Amino acid sequence: MTAHDHHAHNHGDTSGGCSGHAPKTEDLAAAQGDDVTECLVMPGTPVIKSQAEEAGLYRDYQGQRYWLCCDACGPLFDADPDRYANAA
Repeated sequence: MTAHDHHAHNHGDTSGGCSGHAPKTEDLAAAQGDDVTECLVMPGTPVIKSQAEEAGLYRDYQGQRYWLCCDACGPLFDADPDRYANAA
């Protein structure tokens, strides 16, 4: 299983694992440009920084903050932070 396989079988499945990758369309439209980033573990998935911080979906690594799209991305980031931090 690769680091991204959990997304392939859980995407859109709210019963467990990584659910609700992207913020709601209306939240994304209302967010300020500097409050939106992309999840490094699930590339292409937008993240509203303020919502991610409220939910604890972020990691601080080497003086930089990285925001995540879901709970399942945290352990993946933690397992190989250099991989994701260097992708930024």
